[in-house]
Amino acid sequence: MQLMDNYQRRFQYLRLSITEQCNFQCQYCLPQGYQPNKDHQFLSLSEINNIVGTFTELGVHKIRLTGGEPTLRRDFTDILSIISSYPSIKELAITTNGSRLLKNISYWQQAGLNAVNISIDSFSPHLFKLITGQDKLKEIVQCVEKSLEVGIKKVKINTVLMKNMNDNLKDYLAWIKYRPVDLRFIELMETGKNNDVFNRYHLAGNLIETQLLAQGWQLQSKVALSGPAKVYSHSDYQGKIGLIMPYSKDFCKSCNRLRVSSLGKLHYCLFGDAAVDLRDLLVRADQKEQLKARIFASLMSKPEKHFLHDHKVGILPNLSYIGG
Repeated sequence: MQLMDNYQRRFQYLRLSITEQCNFQCQYCLPQGYQPNKDHQFLSLSEINNIVGTFTELGVHKIRLTGGEPTLRRDFTDILSIISSYPSIKELAITTNGSRLLKNISYWQQAGLNAVNISIDSFSPHLFKLITGQDKLKEIVQCVEKSLEVGIKKVKINTVLMKNMNDNLKDYLAWIKYRPVDLRFIELMETGKNNDVFNRYHLAGNLIETQLLAQGWQLQSKVALSGPAKVYSHSDYQGKIGLIMPYSKDFCKSCNRLRVSSLGKLHYCLFGDAAVDLRDLLVRADQKEQLKARIFASLMSKPEKHFLHDHKVGILPNLSYIGG
């Protein structure tokens, strides 16, 4: 069985949010910090196991744990162990701000983690603190080095582009010259609660792309299970640069991922205007066929593309809600 929508897009990649909680205050996401909602009960270990078991049977081979900050869960290592126990999972990744990575990455790797995306929105300590609300750049950079040291297969850096803040390409080139990491520039995306920040700081990624091409960077062919990034390499650099440009033409054409929120809702698009609740079918393992049927049915309503250009952001209040 394979997950495929009406536009012949095949889905082998699941982004699974396990918490909305976050301990950073990034300007573009949670500038006031996370506001706890006592009514929210995040997915349990058994529910996560049922989700993973079902999606692997439907052809998913890559799972990325997101949040919020996924590593804030006390049972995070247990979650990794559950997912890595499924032989068909080829890549088990996390997107993290790195705040708990330095002391734990070795344990997490032993539990099955083999890919890490670490958010670093600037290599300037001042700008890093201004954007994230945390004076932890030195520690987060050490997290990148530690991940490479312990042998994590894929180490990437995520940088959300912000006009006149962190858009100077040369600040990044020196850092990746001798490090085998992928640095991803992500266009700032509008959400329900960041309109002012979006209008002030949004910058099209093609401005960075033009600079890369002028400096001799070469576009790489996409590999299996890769995301939407256009990845560039250069013979003088060990690292690579990726561009994630959701406002570019045909961005949605190669969509290959689905999202399940920390509350058990299936989102066919980060900016979709609806979500399908799966939670009532996660209680017992013998509900798997019903769960599969609901997942397949939801794919039939997945649109061909998002409507970000029309400032239609769906039900997304902020990026921690679904997991970015």
